[in-house]
Amino acid sequence: MSDSKRFDNYMGGEWVAGATYSSNINPSDLSDVIGEYAQADVAQVNAAIDAARSAFPAWSTSGIQARSDSLDKVGSEILARREELGTLLAREEGKTLPEAIGEVTRAGNIFKFFAGECLRISGDYIPSVRPGVNVEVTREALGVVGLITPWNFPIAIPAWKIAPALAYGNCVVIKPADLVPGCAWALAEIISRAGFPAGVFNLVMGSGRVVGDVMVKSRKVDGISFTGSVGVGRQIAVDCIARQAKVQLEMGGKNPQVILDDADLKQAVELSVQSAFYSTGQRCTASSRFIVTAGIHDKFVEAMAERMRSIKVGHALKSGIDIGPVVSKAQLDQDMSYVAIAQDEGARLVTGGELVTCDTEGYFLAPTLFADSTAEMRISKEEVFGPVANIVRVADYEAALAMANDTEFGLSAGIATTSLKYANHFKRHSQAGMVMINLPTAGVDYHVPFGGRKGSSYGSREQGRYAQEFYTVVKTSYIGS
Repeated sequence: MSDSKRFDNYMGGEWVAGATYSSNINPSDLSDVIGEYAQADVAQVNAAIDAARSAFPAWSTSGIQARSDSLDKVGSEILARREELGTLLAREEGKTLPEAIGEVTRAGNIFKFFAGECLRISGDYIPSVRPGVNVEVTREALGVVGLITPWNFPIAIPAWKIAPALAYGNCVVIKPADLVPGCAWALAEIISRAGFPAGVFNLVMGSGRVVGDVMVKSRKVDGISFTGSVGVGRQIAVDCIARQAKVQLEMGGKNPQVILDDADLKQAVELSVQSAFYSTGQRCTASSRFIVTAGIHDKFVEAMAERMRSIKVGHALKSGIDIGPVVSKAQLDQDMSYVAIAQDEGARLVTGGELVTCDTEGYFLAPTLFADSTAEMRISKEEVFGPVANIVRVADYEAALAMANDTEFGLSAGIATTSLKYANHFKRHSQAGMVMINLPTAGVDYHVPFGGRKGSSYGSREQGRYAQEFYTVVKTSYIGS
């Protein structure tokens, strides 16, 4: 154990020491220990759930103005401290500082948005088909919700789960990814001072095998919202459905970026680089496969290679850096394994594929591009979740669309084209939850729905007004005269 500061869990309105602690390491500089963060045991998880259960009756029927005021206070403090919190995020997760500050800003705006949504909870008053009877349709809080969040957006995703949960009158138990507890703790500390009653919000840090498993299987938890890997998400779905708990899953995808012959080459290259490699390719919406029609293929490969040579990899907090480190040794090993797999399958390495040496010891990987690959290769089918992408040549738009849809996933899909005809057709026929026209596949707004189709997602959408579908239940009341 180092002499670093300890950060405790937050349960029932109190900061509670963990059963053990785990070091939070900066992936840009492995000698930099951000702190020692609590690791909860089973008893502590159950205590947090009990605290939320106890707080729910009063909180779910509390005044909407108080809820709104508290959420707005959280949003205001996040925005006021965006540079400080952005520095923490960059240090903890490896996003470059500008990207990290952008994510923090988004988190603040999310809380502000749902502060407003508190005051817009609505229902319907409908005449019955029976004379003398009227019908009220109202929404009520779901109950205690367990939130399990990933490491790739360590403050934005917790924000977009916590804010609507609290806005609609639920009580929260959140488990952040074990790799990035720092941002979640900082958010919890802000929430702890914002006026929420004890037990309404609870932070329980620790391993998924302990904390997550207890939350998912507890009959005192009414719903689970999960963002993370496919394997874990599917097991969560099985466990929740077995006890009829509400469940919402976001699990990433193998997102396609289509480049047509008529595309503006410079624009296509820039959006492709942004999609595949920025944020170290660790966004669930990142493009990892480029589907390129024959007429522009060779020019696109050449232009991508040229553009990628200008990308600067390094310490996330240093100015002028485009791409920071991979988040962990395990993730770096996975990325490198796919580089080897692609080469073994016969794909041509265009650029990258090697580790980058910097002034500090960290997990630095050069952005990597393969060409001459096929749709059947593992590099074209399996999610790498790193700065590794491949190009597949196709004959025409029809072949590109078919290949884009030929995947078990369906989160985000993009097309680069100057044709209104193809843009509209792709928008309608792409089997993805989000479609981007002449834009990077990675980059979404906080006030509109987020989510995918097929194996990428399960349950109702996140973000914006659509978040109420998960965090509320509908009640229909019949009133006789």
